Amino acid sequence: MTCRAEACRWDELPLEKITEMVARKVIASSHSAITQAYFKKGAVVPRHVHSTDLTVYVLQGALRAQVEGSDVTVREGEVLVVPGGTVHQMESLDDTFVLTFTYTG
Repeated sequence: MTCRAEACRWDELPLEKITEMVARKVIASSHSAITQAYFKKGAVVPRHVHSTDLTVYVLQGALRAQVEGSDVTVREGEVLVVPGGTVHQMESLDDTFVLTFTYTG
């Protein structure tokens, strides 16, 4: 959903089912996106790369991120910043709820 100079309510946005293990809600503008993502325990986001930085705030649960070959565990209340151009993948260690931000400037 795109919001322009207005308030958006997460609870009014449709939940987009990506796979049986992953769902999300997205608010996007012409230069950025903020996403609520829900991962069931064991969900894997395969290796991929973004052209800009990705910021991941874990609200509940835990993720194991593999960022250019290094494993990083990110738990509730922690934030992971993946620099643009960095190959990464993630696995949900628990049922996990995250908020992500990307700037596409």
